[in-house]
Amino acid sequence: MANVSTERSAPGTPTPGAAVTRQSSSGGLQTEQGQTTIADPVVTKVAGIAAREVGGVYQLGGGMARAMGAVTQRLPGSSDSSGQGVSVEVGEKEAAVDLTVVIEYGESIPKVAQQIRENVIRRIEGICGLAVTEVNVAVNDLHIAGDEQDDEPSRVQ
Repeated sequence: MANVSTERSAPGTPTPGAAVTRQSSSGGLQTEQGQTTIADPVVTKVAGIAAREVGGVYQLGGGMARAMGAVTQRLPGSSDSSGQGVSVEVGEKEAAVDLTVVIEYGESIPKVAQQIRENVIRRIEGICGLAVTEVNVAVNDLHIAGDEQDDEPSRVQ
């Protein structure tokens, strides 16, 4: 992931005329009226949800992450998988995102990747107020409908 610079100012101001500066590595927002701090896991969750909103995305995460996610989803109290396949680097004013995705077979991979980038940028900038410097998309698998392991008939009865 590229180094995240702190050159650009955060988009928008919370109140007219309020001075805005970014502080802390976890995305704090300082105004004359007070400070807002955004934790890195929040940015991770926003990016994961935004990627899943895009048509053609079957799942996030690499093979091992998906397997671990399936196991942890079965544990009581651990139903949140929105950060699976998502890595973020948050600076004072900016964020960079790495995503690992599984795309539906038949979809245009470059088109889906671009839609993921656009939606992740729009959501992080809109929800978190951080400028997004890059969104790297790694496609590690294709999902073919009906090709799930659970659908295969058992050879032993």
